[in-house]
This record gives sequence, C-alpha cells and structure tokens, in this order.
Amino acid sequence: MSAEITLDLSSPVPPFEQLRARITALVDDGTLAPGARLPSVRALASDLGIAVGTVARAYRELEAAGYVLSRRRHGTTVAERLPGRADHAEAPADVVRAAEELVDRARAAGLSPEQTVALVQDAHRRLGR
Repeated sequence: MSAEITLDLSSPVPPFEQLRARITALVDDGTLAPGARLPSVRALASDLGIAVGTVARAYRELEAAGYVLSRRRHGTTVAERLPGRADHAEAPADVVRAAEELVDRARAAGLSPEQTVALVQDAHRRLGR
C-alpha cells in the first residue's frame, strides 16, 4: 500500500493531512477494501520517511472519521461500514445494476452527483412511491 502513497514534504499541507487524504482516497476508490489491513504506524513511517507521530495522527483522524478501526494486537484495518455509504446488502441486484447504469448515463451527460440524486428524488415524488 505504501507504494500508492507519496507525500510532498515541501507542500504547505502538513504530511499527516496529505496521508489522511490519500488513505481516504484509496478507500473511496476501492483500492483499499473494507477489512483491508493498513501497515503498522512504524512500518508506514519508515517507508515514507516521516515521523511515527505523523502517521499515528493520520490514523487517529481516519479512525475518528470512521474510515479505519485500530485495535491493539490486530493493527489498523479499513472499516467495514464506511461513513456516508448506504448499506446495499438488502437492495435487489437488478436495482443496484440500474443505479450503476443511471450513474454511468448521468456522468456521460455531464451531470454532477448532486444533480443525479435530485433527479432520483424528483422521480420518487412524481411517482408517489
């Protein structure tokens, strides 16, 4: 995982914030799946050439935001339920596929996620269901 993380130590953005943002992005894009184990604080600090406290702070902030779980003797893992994500386990597969198709079409048409959601909400209101 540390190969996918680079930090710009000359940036005005603090290294812990760059690390937090990069791990968040890796989780959001699916590179780091729920349950995936993150490197230990010491190992990642060594790989990136930064202080252990910097990695520890990034991990603490990720945990506070609900992205990771840290447990002694088990390390830090990506949370199974991520913040801002609905649980689709009960949604029928054809509905999930239809939602994915809608997103593809909306992106192709240049619509934002907010516009796409508004369209779905409007359809719910119009159809009265």
